Amino acid sequence: MAKRKNKAPKRKASWLVNTILAIICIIWFIPTLGLLISSVRPAADILQTGWWTVFPHRQWATEEQVKLPKDTDLRQPITVNGQTFSDDQLKSGVMQGDKRLVWENRRARTVDVQDKKWSGFTLDFTTQNYETVLGGKQYKITQPDGTVKTEQGSGMGRSFWNTIAVVIPSTVIPIFIASFAAYAFAWLKFKGRRVFFVVVIALLVVPLQVALIPILRDYTALGLNGTYFGIWLAHTAFGLPLITYFMYNSISQLPRDLFESAYMDGATNFTIFSKLILPLSVPALASISIFQFLWVWNDYLVSLIFLGSQPEVQVLSMNIANMVGSRGSDWHLLTAAAFVSMLTPLAVFFALQKYFVRGLLGGSIKG
Repeated sequence: MAKRKNKAPKRKASWLVNTILAIICIIWFIPTLGLLISSVRPAADILQTGWWTVFPHRQWATEEQVKLPKDTDLRQPITVNGQTFSDDQLKSGVMQGDKRLVWENRRARTVDVQDKKWSGFTLDFTTQNYETVLGGKQYKITQPDGTVKTEQGSGMGRSFWNTIAVVIPSTVIPIFIASFAAYAFAWLKFKGRRVFFVVVIALLVVPLQVALIPILRDYTALGLNGTYFGIWLAHTAFGLPLITYFMYNSISQLPRDLFESAYMDGATNFTIFSKLILPLSVPALASISIFQFLWVWNDYLVSLIFLGSQPEVQVLSMNIANMVGSRGSDWHLLTAAAFVSMLTPLAVFFALQKYFVRGLLGGSIKG
């Protein structure tokens, strides 16, 4: 009986946790699904209806049209099918029984009589949005009033490769340096080790915005501003404290006997690091790589300050920000651009997912 009583609270707790996780997943999944669907819908459809209308739903469909006399005074009550309504009511739509009356063409004095009907799946999808965003070609969009306008797309292909050129070195270099530093702080004895480690940890609380102007002045004097090498150095410097601390927590928990045996066999520090530390630290390296990759990939401020916004070196975050400013109404381009920006981080995360939890737990328990 005691065992059954103990199982009941555990089941309730498990059910509660699973329910909360399911709600969180749904909250995250619905906007992502909407973004994906909007990115493959024609521009005219996005301007007129929401993304959820691609699924079966009930919507107003016109059954007939009522033609009012051309001399109908819109400032006076308007009679439609034996009932009177105001102009404002017909603009927003007014119910007449189970029907809805709404202006179809106010100037021509034409009123739609609508009824709700079920609509099936809408599969009118297109890849033109992605072609426009990545290739920068011209596109035509039909406005709700029937007019057609031609605009030049925003070529994100170059920005995508610029971002790759920034992200990969900015992820590999600080992790490589921080791993050496973490090994030294954890297992090597040298003068001032604790002082240096405290300095590294103290840098975690320094806002990077404080260092932007002084570093920018030095970059301008050295000619590094606007170069990939300069942005690599900036991301490396800003990422080193956290990566060093994270790797230290993982490496410091490795068994001491392992290093003592290696020293007795005549292994050098470099051999120990390359043959023992790195293979055993793969989960931690994968976890911190995800964090550093996502931070650099989504970075806007550091890239804007040290790399600039010229098309030759512009990264994705700046390209999308420019689209929001200049094309805030072109949702078909913004959604496609946002999804292009999401795909690579998602691919990196799922590729390293099996190491992620193990890496986060690394150093949290002993034995």
